Amino acid sequence: MHIRVMREPSINDTTLGSLFIEDHWQCHTLEDVIRPTGEKVRSKTAIPPGCYRIILTMSNRFKKIMPEVLNVPMFTGIRIHSGNTAKDTAGCLLVGQTRSVETRSIGRSRAAYTALMLKLRAA
Repeated sequence: MHIRVMREPSINDTTLGSLFIEDHWQCHTLEDVIRPTGEKVRSKTAIPPGCYRIILTMSNRFKKIMPEVLNVPMFTGIRIHSGNTAKDTAGCLLVGQTRSVETRSIGRSRAAYTALMLKLRAA
């Protein structure tokens, strides 16, 4: 399955955006800061916007099957998981059903993650 990640400009250490599956909005996203092309700080850099293939694989860190984002230039091991602020990302995509620009956070993250997993498992 493929996803498309669209985002807004970073505010401080946070980048809010949206995740689409087959051109249908799925959920809000939260990532680390966007950096200039070619510049990367490990676990503190948003992936480039674009379309990516995702598969379900075992995460060594989380010890469970999770979505992995493939073929991201300069990145490996990118996961989609729940969380609410940039402190939770470690360079991964966080998903949520609500968002707040004021607090630079997303909410109802576990619900968004569960809905995404149901869609991925059904594909």
